[in-house]
Parts: sequence; C-alpha cells; structure tokens
Amino acid sequence: MKKHRKLITALIVAGMLIAGLTTVGVMAFGGEQTAKQAEAGQTDVSTPAPVSDVKAERAVIAKGIVAPVQHAALSMGASGIVSEVLVKEGDQVAADQVILRLKNERQRAALAEADAALANAQAQLDTLKAGPHTQQVAAAQATLDAAQARLARLQESARPDDLAAARASLAASQAVLKRLYEGADANTRIATEAELANAKAALHSAQAAFDKVASDPNIAMLPQSVQLQQATNAFDAAKARFDELTAPPDADRVAQATAQVKQAQANLGRLQNPATAAEIAEAQAMVDQAQAQLDLLVAGAREQEIAAAEAAVAQAQAAREQAATSLADTELRAPFAGTLAAIHVRQGEQVGAGVPVAEIGDLTAWQVETDDLSELDIVRIKQGQTVNVTFDALPGLELRGAVERVQPKGEKKLGDMTYTVVVRLDDADARLLWNMTAVVNLP
Repeated sequence: MKKHRKLITALIVAGMLIAGLTTVGVMAFGGEQTAKQAEAGQTDVSTPAPVSDVKAERAVIAKGIVAPVQHAALSMGASGIVSEVLVKEGDQVAADQVILRLKNERQRAALAEADAALANAQAQLDTLKAGPHTQQVAAAQATLDAAQARLARLQESARPDDLAAARASLAASQAVLKRLYEGADANTRIATEAELANAKAALHSAQAAFDKVASDPNIAMLPQSVQLQQATNAFDAAKARFDELTAPPDADRVAQATAQVKQAQANLGRLQNPATAAEIAEAQAMVDQAQAQLDLLVAGAREQEIAAAEAAVAQAQAAREQAATSLADTELRAPFAGTLAAIHVRQGEQVGAGVPVAEIGDLTAWQVETDDLSELDIVRIKQGQTVNVTFDALPGLELRGAVERVQPKGEKKLGDMTYTVVVRLDDADARLLWNMTAVVNLP
C-alpha cells in the first residue's frame, strides 16, 4: 500500500512541474513534507510565498480473498472417536444433514434410561391426579368389613347352637380324614374282591372259547370274539375299582382334609375360649387401620403430593433433555444447505470438543474479505459504496460489488493500523473458488 501511495505522489509532482506551477507543496504518506520553489516573473526568491497544501486524490486498492457469503467452520459439541463420516468433500448437504457421527453407545443408553425415568414419574403424577380406582375403593371397603366382622366375633359370647355346630363340623372333618386313611369297610372290600374274581374267571372262559375257533377265517364275525371283548372290559373295570379301593390315600386329598380338621378345631376353640382384652384391642387396631386407608383413598391425593410429583416430572424431563443434548453432541450436522468444502478427520480418529473438523459454505453467493486497508484509506470508505473487483487467477474478469460491512475497530499489523472490509459481489462466476485472491478497487 505504501508503494502505491508514493508512486501516485511522484506522478502528481511531475505533472505539476510540467504545467509550470511556481511552487507546489506535496504531502507524502507518512507525514513528510517536501517543498520546491521556482522563480517566475518578478518574484523575490529570498522570501518564499505562502502556498496551500495539495493532497492527491488517489484510488484505494486492497487485496482480499474470495469467500462464500454464508460459510462456517464446524466443530463437535463433545469429544470422542469418529464412528462414521457420512459426507465427502465437495458433496452438497442439506440443512441439518448429519456429516459425521462419534461413537455414542453410552449416550444412547443414558437417553433410554432418562426416557424410562420420565415415563415412571409421569405415570405416578397421572395416578395421583386421576384419584383411586373403583376396584381400589372396593378392596379397601372389603378389608374394613372383614376387620369389623372379626372384632364383632371377638366381642360376642359363644351361643349354644354355635358350639354345637362347631363340634359337628369338627366331627365331620375328622371322619373324612379317617376314611381316607382306613379305606373302605370290610363288606365293601369283600364285594370288590369277589367282583374281580368273577370277572377274571369269565375272562378265562371267554379266552378258552375263542382259542377253539381262532383258526376260523371269519373269527371276527363269530360270537366268541364279542364274548372275549366283553369279558376283557368287565375284568378291566373290576380291576380298576379294586385298585382304587386298596390304593393308599391321595396326598392332596389328605392335606385338604387335614386342613379342614384344623380349621374346625380352631373355630371350636375360639368359641369355647372367649377373646382376651389384647386380642380385642388388636382387632380394633386393624379396624382403625382399614378405615384410615379407605378414607385416604376416598379423599384422593393432597396438593403437596401432586406438587411433589410434578416436581419429579420436571426433574426427569430436564434429565431427559440433558441426555438428548449429550447424544446430539455426538453428531455433526450442517447448519445450512451448502457444499462441504473440507473435512479434517477420518473414521477412527479422536476429536476434541470445540476443535474445527469441517468447513461448509453456500457457493451460490460470494463476497470479498480484505484487511488491507489503513486508517488513511478507511475514512474514504462507506457502507454501500460501489467497487470493482478483479481476480489474480482470472485475468479479464471484473465484477462489481458493494461495501457491505466496515469493521469499526482496527488491528495493528506489521506496524500499520488496518481495518477489515467485506464487499458483497453483485454477480457470480462459475470459476470462482473459495480463498481465491481478489483486488478491490475503490475509486
């Protein structure tokens, strides 16, 4: 830039000398002043005549780079190992399309756990707000009725007919158990044995008659076949009745009969021995407890319980959102539609959170970014100002543009205070590429 300024200043001085100016003061870039005097006519050269400084009006020329109007350097929200890269450099991507993904088994498991916790908290809240089910109230009422009935029995004195009924029930259950162990009486056993013997003899007789005609081709049509089958069936039935009569008692039937005996004994003992004060007090406590449980069900949940359940749901929801965010941080998504210009990682590599791993840009609209403007140049540049832009790699191509943004704060570079300016190009050219060198001419 300084070379451009000095060259323009020298050209202006030469022009003024050729035109025959008497005295010209030229202010060079950097603050140095050079005065040259010349005599013309009757002017006394011993006393210089005061002259006005003349500042050269020159074009502002700045180097810059071509960049998409919309572009971004992308980084991961979490550290991890790259599981898969889904897009290649140069590919077009849609907004929110996944570019790469880290290994995320742990994050997916945490999200599933958070979903389950949220569902559980929500179910508890819904249960409290819905109130008790009809079945719950009915069960609580039944428990209360049973407790009250037991208390009433303990408080009542045994009546003679209740004692007689209890004794009869005990005797009946004991008789059933005894029959199971002793089996059938003698007469029944004798009759069953005789029935089995007769059936066995009839079977032998039928078998002998059948054997005599067994060689007859029409044996199946002879009466001896039918008689043998009938005798066999009669013997099997008699044998089954005999086996049942002489078999040991079934264990399940014995257990059931034994339980009935014990229940009858307990019932008779309760009637014969009045309840103690402690037993009555225990029964009363059970009644009170059943009544309290029923009252709680009918009254429904308290406001404090619902508020606590709502807080639990909110906490579970926050945990779920945090887990979802952690899972989302394992994916790199395109913030807008464009071209993936660069990808800096490969599958299996470790990446760190916040470290740029890809660059994306919308290559349909271009701008030029330059930080080559000094403080002397920047004062001549305004937002919206029209400029011409040429390109080192594309001789003959000149595009028009407008100043879109002027950085309000300068930065010191190599001893000069420089400012950044962004120029939006009015048109595009298919040959333009990201980071090409451009020359901005501001008249």
